[in-house]
This record gives sequence, C-alpha cells and structure tokens, in this order.
Amino acid sequence: MRSAHDLVREARSRIVELPLAEAATWRPDGVLVVDVREPAEYAAGHVPGALNLPRGVLEFRLEAVPEWAKRQRPVLLYCQTSNCAALAALSLLQMGYSTVRSIAGGFDDWVAAGLPVEKPAQPAPH
Repeated sequence: MRSAHDLVREARSRIVELPLAEAATWRPDGVLVVDVREPAEYAAGHVPGALNLPRGVLEFRLEAVPEWAKRQRPVLLYCQTSNCAALAALSLLQMGYSTVRSIAGGFDDWVAAGLPVEKPAQPAPH
C-alpha cells in the first residue's frame, strides 16, 4: 500500500519544481499562477496575481473557464509546502497541460525568502 508521501515522491519525480529565485521571475505574460490552498489560507496572503483554485476542485474549475482551459498556457502552481502542488502539477500534466511548474518549498519558503505577498483589502472598521 502506498502512502500520501509515496504519491508526492512519485509526482515530484515526474514534474518540474522551480527554485524560489526562478519561480519569482517565471511570470511572463500569459502564465496562470494558481494557489491550490484553501480559501482561508489564500485570504491570509498569497503570491501576487495568483488565482485561488483549491486542490479539490482544481481540474474541474480549470476546465470550466475557456481561458484557463488552454492546455498550452503555462501554469505555475503552489501550496503551503509544495506537496499538494506537486500532486496538482502531475494531475495537470496527465490532463495534457504542456507547461506546468510547481514552486519548490511552497508559500512557506516564498514568505521566508521575503518575496512579495498580496492580501485582500480589509474592510474599514465602522
């Protein structure tokens, strides 16, 4: 029987994970940056310009929006630590997305490196 860690290890052997320095610059026009964490995690802070498509609905939501469903469009994925993003990247490759990357170390390492973080505007107190 395989464990979740076995699945992540297998996914990592089949995908491309970008080091932080490269991921921070791998944002040419047309790249779809996707945060696969849960909405509350995304709301607490995310990579600037990232869409929130949680891991559990990622494949279905991508296919539902024609602009996102273009299989040749580059996709950059991340999660908190990079495990879920690795699984998501493998899934998208299996669906025929041709250029899928995952951020090594995930959002935790992104924040630790001092890279920019976007947070939704908080409503003004009454």
